[in-house]
Amino acid sequence: MVTRRTTLALFAAGAALSFAGVSRADTPKTFRIGFQKGGVLALAKANGAIETALKDRGIGVEWNEFTSGPPLLEALGAGALDFGSTGDVPPLFAQAAGGDLLYVAAVATALDASAILVKASSPIKTLADLKGKNVAYKRGSSAHNFIVRALQSVGLGPDDITSFDLAPPDAAAAFASGQIDAWAIWDPYYAVQAQNPDTRVLATTEGIVAGFSYYLANGSFTKANPKVVIDVLAALKKTGEAAQADLDSTAKIISASIGVPQPIEKITLTRKGADLGSVLPLDDKVLAYQQGLSDSFFKLKIVPRQLDIKSAFWTAPAA
Repeated sequence: MVTRRTTLALFAAGAALSFAGVSRADTPKTFRIGFQKGGVLALAKANGAIETALKDRGIGVEWNEFTSGPPLLEALGAGALDFGSTGDVPPLFAQAAGGDLLYVAAVATALDASAILVKASSPIKTLADLKGKNVAYKRGSSAHNFIVRALQSVGLGPDDITSFDLAPPDAAAAFASGQIDAWAIWDPYYAVQAQNPDTRVLATTEGIVAGFSYYLANGSFTKANPKVVIDVLAALKKTGEAAQADLDSTAKIISASIGVPQPIEKITLTRKGADLGSVLPLDDKVLAYQQGLSDSFFKLKIVPRQLDIKSAFWTAPAA
């Protein structure tokens, strides 16, 4: 059972922030969430876990679906959302753009939850064969990191391919029509496309990228309403742990919520190392990973400026 004391302790790592002056008067009437297909947020939307967690505070919940992390964090950083979840790269671009956002928790990701896909008949057999090819991925998404790391693993760089910045629905159409040679994409889009016999998995993230996803929140909202964020994180952890214990039921619920066939959703839930109950503190390991990623992207001139990741890490206030 997740108690408030346990949750407060869990999120006590990161940069120190002051929450003096927080009062009930600061409490909003609506908590605005940005989410993508799948994952614990989609499950929480389906079962009303966050609505239940915030009911006693008199706060309603507004859900907004996005096809990828970059536009979600653009909205969050601008104050149009209060909370959301993305992969590792979107927060870098949002922070570099001056968005008002904070990392509030980390999530351990499955080892093989993303893939680079090619046509079954494609002459591309190895990652090295991507040189000179047209490759689609959403710029600023976790797939951006994946494709960079995959190319580096065989001595190539981003300039060795022709990149197409496409959101998942557009990339799916381009892939189907043969306009691109390869597509770097995450679940559930990966799991859906991989069922097509005309598709072949060139590589997955396993052995190439071992990172984190994140729960993030608008900075001004979090500073004014820290206990709302604490309650939401506790609800997500509790929901995820219960879901992990019954993956058949979980697949059914998420499938109905996001329109992905249940057998395919079950694939995403049983990837290597997948854990719906993962809600991790922003500790030194997480910081080292995210700062290293930021520094790498700055060196490659993908992120326009050097970032201090720790300055965007949140510390929950003491009980």
